Amino acid sequence: MALPKHASPLERVWHYAYLVICALIFLFLIAPILVIIPLSFNAEPYFTFTEKMLSFDAEGFSTRWYDLLLTFGMLEPEAPRDSSWWADAWANAQWIQATKNSIIIGFFSTILATTLGTIAALGLSRPEMPGRRAVMAILISPMIVPIIITATGLFFFYSSIGIQDWGIPYLGIILAHATLGIPFVIITVTATLVGFDHSLTRAAANMGADPVTTFFKVQMPLILPGVISGALFAFVTSFDEVVVVLFVGGLDEQTIPRQMWNGIREQISPAILSVATILVVISIALLTVVELLRRRSEKLRGMSPG
Repeated sequence: MALPKHASPLERVWHYAYLVICALIFLFLIAPILVIIPLSFNAEPYFTFTEKMLSFDAEGFSTRWYDLLLTFGMLEPEAPRDSSWWADAWANAQWIQATKNSIIIGFFSTILATTLGTIAALGLSRPEMPGRRAVMAILISPMIVPIIITATGLFFFYSSIGIQDWGIPYLGIILAHATLGIPFVIITVTATLVGFDHSLTRAAANMGADPVTTFFKVQMPLILPGVISGALFAFVTSFDEVVVVLFVGGLDEQTIPRQMWNGIREQISPAILSVATILVVISIALLTVVELLRRRSEKLRGMSPG
């Protein structure tokens, strides 16, 4: 924001000091990410900048750690990279297995969290609903309660009902991650419903539309940006979560964060930095989508020009 022409010298000093403070805070928050990205291309197996890297020598940089993500755990990593090599990587590479597990768990937990969270947000948006604040506080409590407490509670609950004996892969983790993702869906959809004209639903009912038709034809187009934003947040929450997986996941249910945790404990490898860099890129892409959806939602509700 530009300073007005009539701003006093003190106001100008404070304005530029404020900008410097904001820039320093932003640098403090972004610095760990800025450090991780170049370190993931380190040619040496170290977590520090080598002399060749600092001097921008091409020999100091390598993509070997990204390649290790494909070969780690393979039966024949040195074989020619033909169709059989890729089949070996798909079936045995540990990082690929962790990625497949994370995507499967994230997909189903996101579907479940988005469905339940949207239904809950629609109910909470109605002014006639009794105890809305209490219900909202309960539903978003997984965001507030420390994750270690949630994981411990889920561990004893799953043990008491014997969920591991049901024979459904990933079920415990999917339900747990859906629980963690529901608050994000509720918050984003509820924010989208602010200012929603409920006379539209009444008009649709007067025209003979049933509740299901009214939802998909009237409400859903208007709240879709919030639903998608909540789903993206739920997916990221599932994709990045490790504590619950450590408590309730089986030995064969290795996700990317759990694989990174095991790598830190068992062997320090810059491949972890490569995974972190990839996750940063994915997170930036998802946040960009969320911002675009937020702007579209504001335009649909007439809250922003253009």
